[in-house]
Amino acid sequence: MSAMTNTTSSVPLLELKHVSTIVNAHTPSATKILNDLNLTIYPGDFITVLGANGAGKSTLFNVIGGNLAADEGDVLLHGDSVKQETEEQRTRFLARVFQDPKLGTAPRMSVAENLLLASHRGQRRGLHLRGLRSHMAEFKTMAASMQNNLENRLNTATGNLSGGQRQALSFLMAVESKPELLLLDEHTAALDPKTSQQLMTTTNDRIAQDHLTCLMITHRLEDALTYGNRLIVLSDGKVTYDVRGEEKKQLTKEKLFGFFDEL
Repeated sequence: MSAMTNTTSSVPLLELKHVSTIVNAHTPSATKILNDLNLTIYPGDFITVLGANGAGKSTLFNVIGGNLAADEGDVLLHGDSVKQETEEQRTRFLARVFQDPKLGTAPRMSVAENLLLASHRGQRRGLHLRGLRSHMAEFKTMAASMQNNLENRLNTATGNLSGGQRQALSFLMAVESKPELLLLDEHTAALDPKTSQQLMTTTNDRIAQDHLTCLMITHRLEDALTYGNRLIVLSDGKVTYDVRGEEKKQLTKEKLFGFFDEL
């Protein structure tokens, strides 16, 4: 089954220019995790991100998401620097799903309450929830799209869901407001093969349906080859391989394995 891809624009959405992050700065053991990294992301890109452990994949996501400041270089959104913006400020254009199903949701809140909270992503809001009942039909339809019985658990505390249902909820919360940029940080890695494939299929469909721009870290070469219009490989904190379109379609597992042998 071929994966659907988005139509990309020639005007960048996000740019990382000469970005470096340094651990133990100003000491003899100073180490650059990202090392003069350059990456341009265009609207409609669905980029799969590969790299060995320690290559800088999670650090890249942390710099984009504002969890970690870039020590050198700049991060530009539509040409304007967002380097100084906090993680919270960046939620106006960005959403992220983590590998751990326990992250990204409030365990004591119900599924519906989590979805209502996510609907206000990037907006100023108080601590109280309003109008939950009026959204229930909408949330039921959204949850049903995950095809894992989540629609029948809208009043269940999120902490009582299965791992697959909780990760499905995390994904729904991330895409609910159609963010300009979606970061998927190995979001299927903690799931069993059947649940993982189900979530990956739904992910691909939703990205295509809503014309989302997405970066997805994965260790599954099949997923990296099957999904997205573009594939990048990180090594030693840099983008060392960047392929897209027809060239990406010609890639095979064997070719990727050979590339990793060279790292």
